[in-house]
Amino acid sequence: MLHNSMENPWKTVDEGLLLTVRLTPKGGRDRIEGIVADADGRPAIKIRVSAPPVDGAANKALLKLLAKELAVPKSAVRFHSGETARIKRLLIVGAGDAEIDVLKQKLA
Repeated sequence: MLHNSMENPWKTVDEGLLLTVRLTPKGGRDRIEGIVADADGRPAIKIRVSAPPVDGAANKALLKLLAKELAVPKSAVRFHSGETARIKRLLIVGAGDAEIDVLKQKLA
């Protein structure tokens, strides 16, 4: 179920952009699917990757996909929290309004 509230699954912080992501490994092709609500009703960006959740493969695929989609260096995409959880918080170092605009287009 896609989430349509006014809240966004991202927020601007001093270091860049903080994203809340719900990752589904072994989900077919790598893609950003939309916005969903987590168990507490908070918005998260739903992302699927084809990699399995073994030896960090799904996390690596997630970082690579976000770097590609947001046109930022892979080194700019880092885990903030939840590296081993389904709901993850990622920091996009140096990101701002331009990357938010790209996200909005991908999620539209």
